[in-house]
Amino acid sequence: MKLYPGFVEEYKKRHAALWPELRKLLKDSGVSEYSIFFDEETHSLFAFQKQAGEQGSQDLGKEEIVQKWWKFMADIMETNPDNSPVSIPLEEVFYME
Repeated sequence: MKLYPGFVEEYKKRHAALWPELRKLLKDSGVSEYSIFFDEETHSLFAFQKQAGEQGSQDLGKEEIVQKWWKFMADIMETNPDNSPVSIPLEEVFYME
């Protein structure tokens, strides 16, 4: 994902106050230990999450609360026409347990 320049503090602020109903949806869907990292040079965001089962946060886009969150975040990051964050799936090339 990509953040617009100058919005990292606003991005942190909004995520520090993550809506309780969105947090509950993520947890109820099996998502835990969700981290987002920021690269200052490229303004790229990298998300990591543990998930139980087959569903992750990227599979929740039809949920109303997720769509509201996307709209809330659309002014500070690159988005698709439906306000979902522009994201590129990455292939896992190394894992150590």
